[in-house]
Amino acid sequence: MLMMNRDEEEQEEVSSHRACDVIGETAALQDIMCVDDQTVQRLTDGFLHHYLPELQTSKQTLQELTQNQVILLDTLEQEVTKFRECNTMVDLNALFIEAKLYHNKLVNIRKEMMVLHDKTTKLKKRALKVQQHKQKNELEREQQRERDLERERRLIAKPAKRVDT
Repeated sequence: MLMMNRDEEEQEEVSSHRACDVIGETAALQDIMCVDDQTVQRLTDGFLHHYLPELQTSKQTLQELTQNQVILLDTLEQEVTKFRECNTMVDLNALFIEAKLYHNKLVNIRKEMMVLHDKTTKLKKRALKVQQHKQKNELEREQQRERDLERERRLIAKPAKRVDT
């Protein structure tokens, strides 16, 4: 009730001051100053009493919104970081898959090289055996020729030596 009375008093003072203001508008600015300090104080207190709670709740709401906005920005930054990490993981997975593929290719090339090495070793051994066989055959032919020549030489008629009696 005290507040109602106070509000009513303020309204009465405001209406009385309106009359003073109307008069003051026609007069100079000096006439506007017809309000006493107590009235100004009451109007100020009333104004503050009326609007201050709303302003304080608005201020508190704005602070909460600002705080929530900061939290949202931090959360958003964390999500962006997570997405970047996911992209990095995808890139890493692709690199590992590619590395595995190249590793398998290297293993296959190594196997092929080992097979080729075995084949060349066998071919070298065979070539050596063939060469040795050829040399042996050549040697046997040469020896056979020499024997044939020796035999022919023995078979060739030799003039008989004269015997003087």
